[in-house]
Amino acid sequence: MSKPGQMVLVALRKMIASGELAAGERLMEVPTAELFGVSRMPVRMAFRTLEQEGLLVRFGGRGFQVRSVSADDIAGAVEVRGVLEGLAARQAAERGLAAPARAALQQCLIEGDQLFGKGFVTEEDLQAYHDLNMRFHQVIIEASHNPAIAVALARNDHLPFASVTALAIDRHDLAREYRRFNFAHMQHHAVFDALVNRQGARAEAIMREHANATLRYAETFGANASGTGMQVILPSALAASDIQHQ
Repeated sequence: MSKPGQMVLVALRKMIASGELAAGERLMEVPTAELFGVSRMPVRMAFRTLEQEGLLVRFGGRGFQVRSVSADDIAGAVEVRGVLEGLAARQAAERGLAAPARAALQQCLIEGDQLFGKGFVTEEDLQAYHDLNMRFHQVIIEASHNPAIAVALARNDHLPFASVTALAIDRHDLAREYRRFNFAHMQHHAVFDALVNRQGARAEAIMREHANATLRYAETFGANASGTGMQVILPSALAASDIQHQ
């Protein structure tokens, strides 16, 4: 895909994940091209990709509309991610961690200990956790040396909130979010211990539970739809600014 097409694709994914483009909203080539200052071809390619990913559906003979996504859809995708990441953890444990992977995971744990050690979190802390969480998961996937897992995850993770790259937090209850993400961080410690000790089955079980524990998919979807104090944290490379629902 061309660079303009990739730019449009990333931007539209972000708008759908944030709710800026609501379920059922129509998208047409010409207005979208004008919005992003590109020709119609990059928009057309982005629309087709989003259709393949299940985020858009064709609307009549012209244009597309944003697909309606249910809590069950998100829950199913999160469960699939847990299976895939669990497999990656098991294979990484059975192979044994190389020194660079071990050091990278330890660094994530150190950073997390510093974030949660003070007994509370700020929104900035959760942004930092989001970044280290992505690194932690990516290292495990790479340590499996199974490229098919990364490919399968890429296909599964475009559903809003199903990916480890999109973290939803409640800005109005940071005390609860502290408990939730501190627990997730403790799971990071547990899976690291299993990886180091080459306990494949244990590493797999922890990662599968971790996928479900870190994403309150049903509650997240409901809060996002109702417009409460949810904030969606996306990868900093893709998000020019915070996406917030006041």
